[in-house]
Amino acid sequence: MINTKFNGNRLREGRIYRGLTITDLADKLGVSKQMISKYENGKSSPSFESVLKLIDVLKFPKDYFYQEGINVKTGNTYFKSLLSTGKKEREMQNDRVKYLTVIRHFMEEYIDFPALNLPKFDYDVPLDIEEVAMKVREHWGLGSEPIRNMVGLLEENGFVVTSINTSTNSIDAFGSNQIIEDKEYYTIVLGSDKRSFYRRQFTAAHELAHKILHDPELNTYEISKEEFKKIEEEANEFASAFLLPKDAFFKDVSLHRTDLNYYKHLKKKWCVSISAMIVRAHRLGVITPNQYQYLQRQISRNNWRLNEPFDDTKNLEEPVAIRQAVELLIENDVLDGKEFLQKLSKDYKLSLLREEVELLLGLEKGYLKTETENVRIISIEALKKSLKS
Repeated sequence: MINTKFNGNRLREGRIYRGLTITDLADKLGVSKQMISKYENGKSSPSFESVLKLIDVLKFPKDYFYQEGINVKTGNTYFKSLLSTGKKEREMQNDRVKYLTVIRHFMEEYIDFPALNLPKFDYDVPLDIEEVAMKVREHWGLGSEPIRNMVGLLEENGFVVTSINTSTNSIDAFGSNQIIEDKEYYTIVLGSDKRSFYRRQFTAAHELAHKILHDPELNTYEISKEEFKKIEEEANEFASAFLLPKDAFFKDVSLHRTDLNYYKHLKKKWCVSISAMIVRAHRLGVITPNQYQYLQRQISRNNWRLNEPFDDTKNLEEPVAIRQAVELLIENDVLDGKEFLQKLSKDYKLSLLREEVELLLGLEKGYLKTETENVRIISIEALKKSLKS
């Protein structure tokens, strides 16, 4: 049975999803902000003319505003730039992750995705980051070998990974914990504006660190500035230890510890930036503080702060698991694009435009468009009739 009651919570969610304040939306609809608040709080329902405007402004289909979505419990979210990220921006990205997780949950009816696969840790005692990094490596069967594709490794071990453009300079990457029907998901969003493969390797390992080191114990909504800096330092330390395992990297870097040309060679082997390797070498005591400062000056002199050698020679690794799963469904005629969207709407109470789903899943524009879907202009009168039906 179709719900005919306007859902104010969905309006609030859709507004936040588009990054609009109540005042922004009121201005676009030509109503007072008090009226928008009444809509969102269920104290008043918009006229169908106002619903038409909502559809146009927020770019959600009609049914979206009349659905009670399935329950998604959002836990901690770790924004890499938390201190410079406003509440509105955080909420906007959280909603994107929530919708992506609902779509992943829906596709599990058809696709056997890997379950979240992490070793167990005793959080009642202080964790040694070096030991934690090696335990994860052992659990995933990595030994001490270089990691060639950190993004793919996360997907293989059950993480939901996406590179949605965050549309804001203050958000680089973040991870978020979600629970649907008692099943845990952890989604990592990698800002699509970072075009270096080597930087993305480190960022992905950094986000893994938050899930392992901090998620069970920390409430990110109550974190202080000092605590934020501390967990960021710990996440960087874990990423270094995980990507550059102590004994193997120590042996490699010791051969020519202050030769930048040698670090270029190691960059190709370990798939980690030169800057990150120098920091790791200093932390391990392979180079002295003076040698570390010397190498940092050399990096500045060579203008390698933003762009290092080989950054433009290796393609960025993109998340592929969800995109390939959709392709598997479509190309094997399990569902066509129209059926995909209809099932998402009917069974999972999430009505989205085709373009929005393609964007969330990293699909080529138009991929979910069916052969029978004709491009046509819908008249206002026809849309009014559909709203009344």
